[in-house]
Amino acid sequence: MHCLVIPWIAIAAFTAGPSNADEPSQATLPAKFERLLPLHTKLGPPQPHDWLVEHKEPGQSYSQYLRSQPIRVDKQRRVIYVQPLGEFDSAQRKVLDRTAEFLGIYFQLPVKVRDDLSLDVIPREARREHPTWHVKQILSTYVLDKVLRPRLPTDACAYIALTTSDLWPGRGWNFVFGQASLSERVGVWSIARNGDLHGNGTEFRSCLLRTLKTASHETGHMFSMQHCTFYECNMCGSNHREEADRRPLWLCPHCLAKLCHATGADPILRFKDLAAFSKRAGLKAEQEFYEKSLAVLEGTK
Repeated sequence: MHCLVIPWIAIAAFTAGPSNADEPSQATLPAKFERLLPLHTKLGPPQPHDWLVEHKEPGQSYSQYLRSQPIRVDKQRRVIYVQPLGEFDSAQRKVLDRTAEFLGIYFQLPVKVRDDLSLDVIPREARREHPTWHVKQILSTYVLDKVLRPRLPTDACAYIALTTSDLWPGRGWNFVFGQASLSERVGVWSIARNGDLHGNGTEFRSCLLRTLKTASHETGHMFSMQHCTFYECNMCGSNHREEADRRPLWLCPHCLAKLCHATGADPILRFKDLAAFSKRAGLKAEQEFYEKSLAVLEGTK
């Protein structure tokens, strides 16, 4: 059976009505996560061309997530593997290494970076030149099904490829920044559209932040987390760059509760580690938010 694949950011040729999802009940949200709700902003009506205008999605509360029998870590499968795919220069390699470090903190799990794979593993039939932009692209679904799944390590809870090549997921789509399976523990994301990694400090941080968002979002899908439609959240779908940049790096309380259920993460330790990482990376807004969240859980605010 073909795995269920959820694209994150793409320009779609399909049109559907916006989601009319109701806000989830807090009754089954553990108290420590419910205390974080005042820090979060409810998702407003979608703007023209936003994800929820193009894709009708009902959302997924924490209680719905529990009932879905999600992918979780266990004694055998508890490592996140990052697979470099293609060639990387020194700046791109720096972003890869920082992102691998961040994924370990975000999910509170060990992360291993595998040896590079050449783009020679992608055959001609899984490549194209975009008919309008004339950008060379590789087929993301081929990467998931033919490159990653046969190489999935036995101790992997998630196996995600990073490439500098542009991605497209198949007929009817222009491009995708990332794509992952809700059930097969594989995913891929690209830094091709994240900006100039070789620019000044501000430009580099912008590219890094975009990469961190995509990587953690797609890895979230690999733990069976669907798109969030209730709050401004890293698990919200995004249909274009402006919308993606509006989304935060942090998770809403429902999605955070899902992550902690799937990985066994301690939210207090996680916020401490995320605040420290954000400080080192110069991500001030993220550092401040994680510190506020930590203060709430520690009872100091």
